[in-house]
Amino acid sequence: MTKSGRRPLMAGNWKMNLNWREAHLLVQQLAARLNEQQLTDVEVVVLPPFVDLRSVQAAVEEGKLKIGYGSQDISQHAKGAYTGEIAGSMLTALGCTYAVMGHSERRQYHSESDEIVNAKVQAALASGLTPIMCVGEGLDIREAGNHVEYTVAQLDGGLKGLTAEQVEKVVVAYEPVWAIGTGKTATPEDAQEVIGALRKRLAELYPGGTADKVRILYGGSVKGSNAAGIMAKPDIDGALVGGAALDAEDFSKIVCFSEN
Repeated sequence: MTKSGRRPLMAGNWKMNLNWREAHLLVQQLAARLNEQQLTDVEVVVLPPFVDLRSVQAAVEEGKLKIGYGSQDISQHAKGAYTGEIAGSMLTALGCTYAVMGHSERRQYHSESDEIVNAKVQAALASGLTPIMCVGEGLDIREAGNHVEYTVAQLDGGLKGLTAEQVEKVVVAYEPVWAIGTGKTATPEDAQEVIGALRKRLAELYPGGTADKVRILYGGSVKGSNAAGIMAKPDIDGALVGGAALDAEDFSKIVCFSEN
């Protein structure tokens, strides 16, 4: 399968922004800027805070919008006495199709290890959700020149115990931590170096074409102005978008990268 066989995915991570009214409006504004063909060529997904999911569901269903949505996190547990946690079954009941795990902020602020990320990947798959599993290095690791080995090790840890069939359902997102919210962007060549290495590792772990089916995204200060250059690289299949996803106009430009 060539890159053209992997449908581009643009996922907007809203982080801890927007109340339920603002969320409803943003989805409508985004849909108004994209036509049916654009939403067919590129898969568009929004990742709002948990409390906004119901209003996003309403906006999508009321408008019959071709926009997917998911959660920024998921519990590794199916149910039980886990105060503050959100189970995969709760997300699917709201129509979610995606769940993020391993985001750099979760790893940093909540001490989430590769083992926890792996458990969350498995929980998402068990619930019928598509995992978006994040990997990425900090500035110290980048400057030491160990970024490829570091991110490949995160990939190994996050996918531990999964079958090739399961891995084909996973989306991997490479996010160099030093390029998130800083205005700094890894060059398309920087992104391709790591993402190419991740795909090579997938081919080593799962021979037989699995690596060619897995979509790998780049995340780190992606904007309408740089999306086309990033997407021109052979192994980059989309973007995990942060701040720009809160602006319907800029996010729509990212979605329409091929027209810029």
